[in-house]
Amino acid sequence: MNHEDTTRSTPARGSVRTLRQQEELPLLRDHLLRLDPASRHDRFHGFMDDSFIERYAAKCADDGTVIIAYIEDGVVRGAAELHPPDQSPDALPEIAFSVEARVRRQGVGSILFRKLIAEARAKGYKSLRITTGAQNEAMRALANKFGAHLTFRYGESTGSIDLAKQNQPEVAPSAMATTLEAARAITNFNRAYWAMMLRMSGWGRTA
Repeated sequence: MNHEDTTRSTPARGSVRTLRQQEELPLLRDHLLRLDPASRHDRFHGFMDDSFIERYAAKCADDGTVIIAYIEDGVVRGAAELHPPDQSPDALPEIAFSVEARVRRQGVGSILFRKLIAEARAKGYKSLRITTGAQNEAMRALANKFGAHLTFRYGESTGSIDLAKQNQPEVAPSAMATTLEAARAITNFNRAYWAMMLRMSGWGRTA
């Protein structure tokens, strides 16, 4: 299936389909390894090395995760992941997204999000959980577009999407409120990080 999003400066012209988990594992793995450092940090909420990503991709192939991929010339350039509810502490299926820099601003994220929601509904899921970095503005904007209600804590944005309400008009939160919450989350995260570093270096110890 080919997609063209004329609302973007450059339309997406690749195809979107679900990966066959075992035999197409290298396609997901290679996509995640190609992410630039900032994108890798946003996707995994931290700086993960190549060995972690290889183990992560292998796990996705074995635990029932559904991978919907955006493919150009046989190469995965974007992926939407639907993780089964038994992998989540709150028994909600969790979703995650990654898009390589070369295909951004082409509507790829929206295409993947719509396909993933359709897949979740087909499985009978009623709601989804999404977690992203508080600094990942593109992902937060995409989640809000599809009705996610995000909260901010310790450098992360966590929210849920009620699939029963997807066809109802969306009420976007105040941009000012969202910006202030994100700034507060980043400040708290930085404070906690430096406090930890000082303790590790010995500066935070009492005499």
